[in-house]
Amino acid sequence: MRNIALFDLDHTLIPIDSDYEWGQFLTRIGAVDAEVFARRNADFFAQYQAGTLDPVEYLEFALGTLAQFPRAQLDEWHAKFMQEVIKPALLPSALELIEKHQDQGDLIVIITATNRFVTAPIAAAFGVDHLIAAEPERDADGKITGKLLGVPTSGAGKVHHLQTWLAGQGKQLSDFPVSYFYSDSQNDIPLLSIVTHPVATNPNALLSAHAQMQGWPTLHLFNEQ
Repeated sequence: MRNIALFDLDHTLIPIDSDYEWGQFLTRIGAVDAEVFARRNADFFAQYQAGTLDPVEYLEFALGTLAQFPRAQLDEWHAKFMQEVIKPALLPSALELIEKHQDQGDLIVIITATNRFVTAPIAAAFGVDHLIAAEPERDADGKITGKLLGVPTSGAGKVHHLQTWLAGQGKQLSDFPVSYFYSDSQNDIPLLSIVTHPVATNPNALLSAHAQMQGWPTLHLFNEQ
């Protein structure tokens, strides 16, 4: 039986927050009102860092922005976003970590609180086929409505979505002899607590303290970049 390696994305595999940077990108290209959007985006980011973010409120703010534009326009902008913002953030240390687990034959899954529109191309850039992300509701024509489908993929929601995804594969987490989860945030303690090999990766202060108390290993991917 192969092992499973789970990865958070923002500040874990990339040294930025992709959702926040997408908002900043939309502001820079003039797609949204710069003053209003930048202020709300910064407020939400500060709430996230403080651990007080309401994930549904934030996701529906982000998805509501996506709902304002045709999908073809969004895809064109996202391709530019990948070139200008994401590709410079794909650092060798993170790519090598993914490659190590690929070479071991592990099942690799990125599981992120950020929505699928923003993160699917980033997962593909890492060569990761399996992504669990916040799912935007779509209408009959496939257009993003601005609403979130189901519960957010954050906190305990990551455990719920992982279990649901594994059940769809006919598996459960305990079927894997070894399960890794790499994350930077205390928000992911629920999932870190149920894998066999939790790794506090570029941890913030709260996760660093918790990892030390639990005896979890700490990994700093970006110190030398």
